[in-house]
Amino acid sequence: MRMGAGKAHPDPAQDGGLRKTPGHILLRARPRCHAVCFRGFSTRPPPAAMPEAIATYTTRVSGLWNTRHEILGGEGRLGVLSIERNGKGLIVRGRYTPEKGEVIALRRDPGIVRSQFSLWTEGREWLGSSLRWSFVGREIVLSTGTKPYRLLPLPGFRPGWRMVAPKTGEMARIAPSLFRRSCRIEVFRRIDFELVLFAYFLGWQLYLESLWPGREVEPEQENVPTASKA
Repeated sequence: MRMGAGKAHPDPAQDGGLRKTPGHILLRARPRCHAVCFRGFSTRPPPAAMPEAIATYTTRVSGLWNTRHEILGGEGRLGVLSIERNGKGLIVRGRYTPEKGEVIALRRDPGIVRSQFSLWTEGREWLGSSLRWSFVGREIVLSTGTKPYRLLPLPGFRPGWRMVAPKTGEMARIAPSLFRRSCRIEVFRRIDFELVLFAYFLGWQLYLESLWPGREVEPEQENVPTASKA
């Protein structure tokens, strides 16, 4: 007489997940929650931590039409950036007078493209140019002749801009106050101060355009379009 014939097998859910086979070997059934657990698992790496700033600058702004920007560092005032407008209210030039060193000139280049400026020393040495290829986009390309940079809005609901290099990542961050009467500039990697000043000059003009947050992660670009010398 066969033992156990005609008996129903117990429900695995009621027997702690155990299951009988015809040979009476106990097997543990796979829990149903495994599929749910692995479905929500992500292999995406966590976001990289922000590098520590190697230099920090602050600015104090005075004036309404033509403005004066005091650039302050850890050892006090570094210089003054003066920004001038024409009769239509368009910013046409800037001039940075340092406490020590050579005067830097920023001028608007001819053309209909927005944010088209160039950076020069007083001795007429070209240091860089900026160009905004799109009328609606918020990306500004900075060309130095060797390495291109991009100026992009900060991610999140906060005004400001960040300076990004291909592969290297974020080089500097420009965070103005609510009414643009002061600003904090953080530099994360080695870069010429003149280029940081250039980025501040451009970003300060476009304060309102940075209010809408930028993308959290920007794709790397090797072939960034460059602005030519004027």
